Amino acid sequence: MKNKVHFPVHDKSTMRRKILDCENPLGGGTVSGRKHNRCVILPPDVPMIADSLERRNQNWIARANSATDLIIQVGDSSFHLHKLAMVSRSEYLNRLVFQRGENRPSAGDSLNIQIENLPGGAKTFELIVKFCYGWKIDITSSSIAPIYCAAHFLEMSEDLEEGNLISKTEAFLSFLILSSWKDTFRVLKSTESISSWAKELQIMKRCLEAIAWKACANQNASDFNCESTEHLSNSGLEDRFDAWWFEDVSLLRIDHFIEVITCIKRRGMKSKLLGSCIEHWATKWFLQVTLGLDKVTPKHMTFQLHKVSTECLIRILPIVENSVTCNFLLQLLKVGMVLKINPELLCVLERRVALILEQCHVADLLVKNEGENDPLYDVAVVLRVLQSYVCEMSSNPAAKLHNVGKLVDGYLIHVARDGNLTVETFKTLVEALPHNGRSCDDNLYRAIDMFLKAHPYLTEEDRTDVCRVLEYHKLSQEARQHVMNNDRLPLKLTTQFVLLEQVNMARLMASNGSNYRKTNTQTVMRVSKDFERRQIIGQEIKMMRKDVEVIKSQLLELNTCKIKLQKQLKRHIC
Repeated sequence: MKNKVHFPVHDKSTMRRKILDCENPLGGGTVSGRKHNRCVILPPDVPMIADSLERRNQNWIARANSATDLIIQVGDSSFHLHKLAMVSRSEYLNRLVFQRGENRPSAGDSLNIQIENLPGGAKTFELIVKFCYGWKIDITSSSIAPIYCAAHFLEMSEDLEEGNLISKTEAFLSFLILSSWKDTFRVLKSTESISSWAKELQIMKRCLEAIAWKACANQNASDFNCESTEHLSNSGLEDRFDAWWFEDVSLLRIDHFIEVITCIKRRGMKSKLLGSCIEHWATKWFLQVTLGLDKVTPKHMTFQLHKVSTECLIRILPIVENSVTCNFLLQLLKVGMVLKINPELLCVLERRVALILEQCHVADLLVKNEGENDPLYDVAVVLRVLQSYVCEMSSNPAAKLHNVGKLVDGYLIHVARDGNLTVETFKTLVEALPHNGRSCDDNLYRAIDMFLKAHPYLTEEDRTDVCRVLEYHKLSQEARQHVMNNDRLPLKLTTQFVLLEQVNMARLMASNGSNYRKTNTQTVMRVSKDFERRQIIGQEIKMMRKDVEVIKSQLLELNTCKIKLQKQLKRHIC
């Protein structure tokens, strides 16, 4: 009988589809969504043929004309076999049988051999036993790697028999890796339990390089899986055509994913695509678990693994600016702070966000918290980046501080309505910008007003503390009027603004003497109505009224001085 390997390709049209799968490995669906390639291996002539291989609990017994004389223990399973069938295919077993046979106590007893750490365990060894007895074995892309490694472990090479298991599994493995995008991922996935052997025999390396080559060779593929890219936040329409490989790569374990990204980076993949792929993987599997979005944490996701994985993700990020989104960097920074990763890597993230902060939008800064009693958004991570930006800005004359000021005020407006946001946190974020960071305080006032509305039970002292940053001359006239009529603001602030408004009006009156009486009457009426409306009982109102009386007397004195000056001017002219 000739050696045979039955591949799943039977005609030219099918072969053409396989070739196209290599050139355009999109297929349709995810890695787990397509039918596996299969290979039926027929071994060459064998010296020992068994009628059947029966299983009794954990025992496998080969039934033949002669009694079994070899027991091989693999894990919890025992295989009762014939030496002739096994040693004719395996140099490893041949050597063990020869060594143990010399010391065997009785010629009639079965030789007992225990094999430890066989790749694939008893399930794989069952297929090898069938091969050694001359039965065909059915191999798929999910089982080829363990069988290939086990064949090497057992030294089933061509030196013993032409068409032995190593050569046949090598042929099918090469076919899968070269021809099928989907099956390459299945092969790589199957190596997770046999990592050391897969690395030594370079199965992982071959799969990773094949994936990288196909991804880079098809950057402009037109037939892509929209489902796998529909929620990518960093990809425009043009990039989505290049992102057909994201979903398949996102199914990889963290170590395989990092290796694939490293290979793809070496082959010159566009930085923005690399960044989008990393963001896609992390958002799908890693960040959700770490930040508490996924309530079911995988068993293998230990704290230490989270920490190491985060550090690895940061290290493989493309260094090109805007290759990853600001929001993703902030989420990584948040995770890094929680896991207490390498401080140098935290600083790297801070600086990266600080460099693009002037181009960011409010939505980019929104990183959610998941604790019931926590603020809705993580303000601490934004504060950390803002402080880093201010430090960098001090040595950069081209910094657009006012742009960041508008961004921060917009962010404050968004988070101020959160009842769980503390006074201290809100104040710290407000004061993070230097004094010249805002040219106008209108949005800041709006944020403060929203904060006071969301926190109605603050003490007068706390409200005064929150409002201390507001400056009269940085508010528009409309905002000033709103301040003087706002019951939520501390009385001290509204009083201060009323006084400043009166002084401002007095200055205007002095420069426009003819309009003084009209202006004065309107001002007095407006202040009077404001005080009558507030109806506040207590000593503060009395003090406020005294202050108003003082203002009135001062205005009268100013008016008297003005009249005297006018009379003196007329006399001088005459």
